[in-house]
Amino acid sequence: QVQLVESGGGLVQPGGSLRLSCAASRSIFSSYLMGWYRQAPGKQRELVASITSGGITNYADSVKGRFTISRDNAKNTVYLQMNSLKPADTAVYYCTATRETRSWGRGTQVTVSS
Repeated sequence: QVQLVESGGGLVQPGGSLRLSCAASRSIFSSYLMGWYRQAPGKQRELVASITSGGITNYADSVKGRFTISRDNAKNTVYLQMNSLKPADTAVYYCTATRETRSWGRGTQVTVSS
C-alpha cells in the first residue's frame, strides 16, 4: 500500500492556473503507474491523466491541451499542471498509484469560479 498526499488545490478564477502535487510514501515510486482522477458533485469519478513509469502520458479529452501530468521520481512526487481552468473543472482531485493494486489519496478540492 502506498500512502499518497495531495496538495495545491484551491479557488481560482476561470482562465487561471493551479498546480497539484502528490507525494508518495514508497521509495519504489518509480515503478508505479501514477494518475489523477476527479469527482464533481453528483458525477462519477473520472480519469483526468496518467503517467507510466516510463513517462508515457494519457489525458481525458476534456483536459487535453490544458493539463500536463509529470513526475519526479527522485522526489516520489507526481504533478498536475492545470491551465485555462474552467468552471467545469471544479471537483475533488485524487492522486492514484497503481501496480498490483491501486492506492488513493484523500483528495484536494479545486474550485473554478468568478
